[in-house]
Amino acid sequence: MEYSRSFLASFLLALLLNVTNGQPLVPALFIFGDSVVDLFHSVFELGFNICFIYSFTAAEVLGFTSYPPAYLNLNTKGNNLLNGANFASAASGYYEPTAKLYNAIPLSQQLEYYKECQNKLVEAAGQSSASSIISDAIYLVSAGTSDFIQNYYINPLLNKFYTIDQFSDTLLRFYSDFIQSLHALGARRIGVTSLPPIGCLPGAITLFGFNSNECVASLNSDAITFNVKLNTTSHNLQNMLPGLNLVVFDIYQPLYDLVTKPSENGFFEARKACCGTGLIETSILCNRKSIGTCTNSSEYVFWDSFHPSEAANRLLADSLVAAGISLIS
Repeated sequence: MEYSRSFLASFLLALLLNVTNGQPLVPALFIFGDSVVDLFHSVFELGFNICFIYSFTAAEVLGFTSYPPAYLNLNTKGNNLLNGANFASAASGYYEPTAKLYNAIPLSQQLEYYKECQNKLVEAAGQSSASSIISDAIYLVSAGTSDFIQNYYINPLLNKFYTIDQFSDTLLRFYSDFIQSLHALGARRIGVTSLPPIGCLPGAITLFGFNSNECVASLNSDAITFNVKLNTTSHNLQNMLPGLNLVVFDIYQPLYDLVTKPSENGFFEARKACCGTGLIETSILCNRKSIGTCTNSSEYVFWDSFHPSEAANRLLADSLVAAGISLIS
């Protein structure tokens, strides 16, 4: 569960429009995390294929002939991996028990699949070419919201054992270990998303807002605190790991602005999502045929109760182009 099924694809499209002569700016994309970037679940399980359309368009703009495929959906690997691969799994997180709760693939296993992928790359392209692909590729990581919304806030065993600060620190230790592992495997250009304003997600307001229609301030405060720590941890990692270019994409403020000032940004509705009642639906409960789904999602900040609409994703993507340029420069 996260803030966007198509955000990162929209972001890449906005960022990589600078491609020239049909040549990609990077040789490959390797993607890890949750439902923001989980192409397999977004297309084949959830029936919500905006993600696929924009991901493929972004790849075309890059000069690729196809979008990096969902790794576990590949019938054969080898040459299919030359443009990268998508290891993400909906409901995964930095905290491994979160993934286990929802039968998702934890980041530790996603990393194991990536190691397998590297061996397949060497078989397909040779050691030299594979090494170049690995070192010059962009690696995208999106996780964290599921750890809070789908685990910490609803799990009394967890939130009684950890304070919110302790839980955030635990997540960031897992994050740090994951980045160090990626770096040890050759990754040098890594982008990671911050937490969004989780207290403004329609589903979060429904679950934790006590009949209010306003953003849940305490949840947003938790996200802000986590993001400050994420930036500090990322800065320390960049200083510690040779050759690492680690960029944090700040999603919090751009999405908060859309939610709190919808009309100023061209939207009609920010409390309810387009799908169904707009209050709680997501995943398999939410598609264009769901009862109550709006006819014009471009007027809504959110597509379902946890993920922004295509129109919102475009604005979010545009706001992060400058940060993304530093990842490929």
